[in-house]
Amino acid sequence: MKISYKWLQQFIQTDKTPEELSLILTNIGLEVESLEKVQSVPGGLEGLVIGFVKECAQHPNADRLKVTKVDVGGSEDLQIVCGANNVAAGQKVVVATVNTTVHPVSGEPFKINKSKIRGEVSEGMICAEDEIGLGHDHDGIMVLDPDAKVGRAAKDYFNLQDDFVFEIGLTPNRADAASHLGVARDLAGFLQIPLLMPDVSGFKVKEQSLTIPVTVEDVEACPRYSSVSISGIKVEQSPEWLKEKLNAIGVRPINNVVDATNYILHDLGQPLHAFDADAIKGNKVTVKTCPENTVFKTLDEVERKLSADDLMICNAEDPMCIAGVFGGISSGVNLNTSKIFLESAWFNAVSVRKTSKRHGLKTDASFRFERGTDPEMTVLALKKAAMLIAELGGGFISSEISDLYPSPAKPFEIEISFKNVDRLIGKTISVDELRSTLSGLGISIVSETAEGMSLQVPAYKVDVTREVDIIEEILRIHGYDNIEIPTQIKASLNYTAKPDKEVLQNQIADMLTGNGFLEILSNSLTKLSYSAQPELAVKILNPLSSDLDVMRQSLLFSGLEAISYNQNRKNPDLKLYEFGKVYSLAAEGYNENQRLSLFITGANDSENWGSKATQSGFYNLKSAVDLIISRLNIKGLASSETISTNFSAGIVYRKGEKNLVEFGTVSKATLKKLDISGEVFYADFDWDLVIRSVRNNKIAYKEVSKFPSVRRDLSMLLNKEVSFDQLKQIALKTEKGLLKEVNVFDVYVGDKLPAGKKSYALSFLLQDEEKTLADKQIEAIMQKLILNFEKQAGAEIRK
Repeated sequence: MKISYKWLQQFIQTDKTPEELSLILTNIGLEVESLEKVQSVPGGLEGLVIGFVKECAQHPNADRLKVTKVDVGGSEDLQIVCGANNVAAGQKVVVATVNTTVHPVSGEPFKINKSKIRGEVSEGMICAEDEIGLGHDHDGIMVLDPDAKVGRAAKDYFNLQDDFVFEIGLTPNRADAASHLGVARDLAGFLQIPLLMPDVSGFKVKEQSLTIPVTVEDVEACPRYSSVSISGIKVEQSPEWLKEKLNAIGVRPINNVVDATNYILHDLGQPLHAFDADAIKGNKVTVKTCPENTVFKTLDEVERKLSADDLMICNAEDPMCIAGVFGGISSGVNLNTSKIFLESAWFNAVSVRKTSKRHGLKTDASFRFERGTDPEMTVLALKKAAMLIAELGGGFISSEISDLYPSPAKPFEIEISFKNVDRLIGKTISVDELRSTLSGLGISIVSETAEGMSLQVPAYKVDVTREVDIIEEILRIHGYDNIEIPTQIKASLNYTAKPDKEVLQNQIADMLTGNGFLEILSNSLTKLSYSAQPELAVKILNPLSSDLDVMRQSLLFSGLEAISYNQNRKNPDLKLYEFGKVYSLAAEGYNENQRLSLFITGANDSENWGSKATQSGFYNLKSAVDLIISRLNIKGLASSETISTNFSAGIVYRKGEKNLVEFGTVSKATLKKLDISGEVFYADFDWDLVIRSVRNNKIAYKEVSKFPSVRRDLSMLLNKEVSFDQLKQIALKTEKGLLKEVNVFDVYVGDKLPAGKKSYALSFLLQDEEKTLADKQIEAIMQKLILNFEKQAGAEIRK
């Protein structure tokens, strides 16, 4: 949002510089993202001065040139060669001296240099108005009034004043500051100076020849509707002062009527709409909804089909305007308009927001109505706009103000206690400062006791509805930087939640990034077709599109969309991870669960001169999953094959009865939905369960053993149904003390084995922390392992 420094001075009188106001605005919550100097005339006439032509003679070598002597207030006169046919002695003129850069109306700026023209020295330029950006006339030089002071700066003579424009990053909750009045109100509260409100005492109704009755059928969507008529106007260009104000804040001038409504919008924050009164059929206005799919052509000449929920401003036959959003082409102001019907309303923010999103229309008016405008501003803005339009268009006000306001908005009534103010701010604020701050912000003090105050907050402060909001307003004006840091912190520094979720997440993210993974961040909104359980999908009441109509139930498809996007741009080798939440309906309310997803696809090692590219596989993903589990020291996991339809093959690690992580090869049917080529390997961690699993872990220092470990291998024939995890659990239960690791290093399934059988080769790592293992001890352990494998798994040991 752009705010003009000169414009602000209509509401507050301060000698603070633009730079000083930038700091103040940022400190009170209206962050100034940039401060730009704006000149109404390009170059600001810098370096140009008023001169007096003392002599004017014919150039000796050119019939169309003159040689002049010009006094510009310096110690010596300047000799200037001039080609204008109207230059003459005794004139007061505008002179661009040597080294001045002039900015013509058309063409590029150029610098004035001392030069010779046809053999005669020229030390400047006597200017025409188009050569310095003051107009388009090039018939000759500008001849000024005889009383113009020689040597005076041209910018002072023409009364040019530079403006400064603040670019404010307005947050959605600060609808009250979406205008020059709103920003000035905050500054007045901070600086403790008066706020100068507009004077509309000059509003006069000349006659009532154009009274247009108004009916509001949907009072909920339009709680207040004010209007007035203006006749006898001439639609034409706006005066320069109005164009300058609008141009300064980036608004393109159109004509005097439209510019006046835009001016009031940015001045007071109240959107207005002007209708051509002759286009109002039946001489009546009705605020209502229209039947579903009613065709309506807007000002941008696009035909739109209306929803039955869209609030419309209608005449006796047709809709004329989408209320609070965009006007219609048939009732807009044009060059032939001589009478207008001017609207100033307070529309329901939710109604405008839904309509704006439904039609994809974002306007300055909808921006403000969506966030909440001031219900008490409609008539004041209407009067000021009507007076301005009548003045600019040469017309007169031809009706009384109609103001339909059946249920006036009530101010918010809030109680605050001084104890809570001091506690939340962390500093004692004097009662006198509280009074002045609240008064400066327009908040009324109804009553006051030794413990606190009863307040009334104006309805335009839509985000100030609780005691804590009042305290935030007080702190904002007092200044966050003015809260001293105490020398003693009265809090325990020893307590830390175990584990710290953010620290743990950052540790794993750093580890994955260090192993070549890239982090992605996806939208929580997705399409219903991606939901594994559509009946449990959390649906959006007012979706932006059909592709963003539910909350995601899984991180799978957002990751696959990223892979598809990259594959289509010739970037097929990917290792991605994402932390994010998934959502589903529950018996009471909603479930929200934090997940971690991993994706691997394409080549694991890129091709180079020394080796060929190697494709990623399932075990690259398993390695990453095991690395995370090992890093977090999570023990006691059971594993089994996945049954999820999203995988063609995969594994589940369980903690108790719950799945800690499910990973495997994404099914081709799932990949086909996103037109992904090649294999994708995906892991889905229940991160909330990970956090709970880590909570009770104890990490202790362990010295490296002085005694060697011993490896023994076994090859065995098994039924195909027996898993490695079953064998591992049997081994660990058989020898709990000395058995450190169990691994499978060979699997064989083929026609050389009996039907329904497979061959496993396992390795066992044995170690005693206190002494070297003896052969007899090792042999005894291996015999126990063989016995239990044969008994519990039906294994046949192969020699």
